[in-house]
Amino acid sequence: MRAALIREMAGRNPRWGAERIRGELLKLGIRVCKRTIQRYMRRSRPRGDGQSWSTFLRNHMTWACDFAQTFDMRFREVFVLFFLDLRRRTILHAAVTHAPTDEWCAQQARNATMDGAPQVVVCDHDTKLGSRFAGVFRSSGVRVVRTAIRAPDMNAFAERFVGTLRREVLDHVLILSDNHLRRCHHRVRPFLQRSASAPRPPPS
Repeated sequence: MRAALIREMAGRNPRWGAERIRGELLKLGIRVCKRTIQRYMRRSRPRGDGQSWSTFLRNHMTWACDFAQTFDMRFREVFVLFFLDLRRRTILHAAVTHAPTDEWCAQQARNATMDGAPQVVVCDHDTKLGSRFAGVFRSSGVRVVRTAIRAPDMNAFAERFVGTLRREVLDHVLILSDNHLRRCHHRVRPFLQRSASAPRPPPS
């Protein structure tokens, strides 16, 4: 009976520790040592003690931000900075440059938020996405969440977009100029998460 009660309390209150459960049991006149409670908690506690990622996305308007890198016909590096709406899987803004800086990225953040800002922006620790870039979002009350170093899975949707962009566009097209790359922007591919509909009409 005690084991079942401990499992039930731990399952219904995933943020409670063994000491808290022990205190609640004492209120009911049940004396159980802390080690016993911990043993039953390990068996009953669900994986993770917070909200799931899908729940987080439902509760927050969240963008992901990252760079896609390629080369033009003169073998110069070209960088694409993009902002992805994680809930709708839509590219909200993308910009192309040969020499991204924190100041340039900050201007792209301003451009991206002209029609509205998210609650959370997820990005990595790239120095190009530095203090000025983060300051643009924070001035609008946006929380900037940095992923762990060398942990691309923490920004998985952005990484998936970069992979799709490479496989379906960049690996098959010789980039002639900045404008050419802008027109190769990933806008018209069907999204399975959105009933195979395209996020935007093709550019004119």
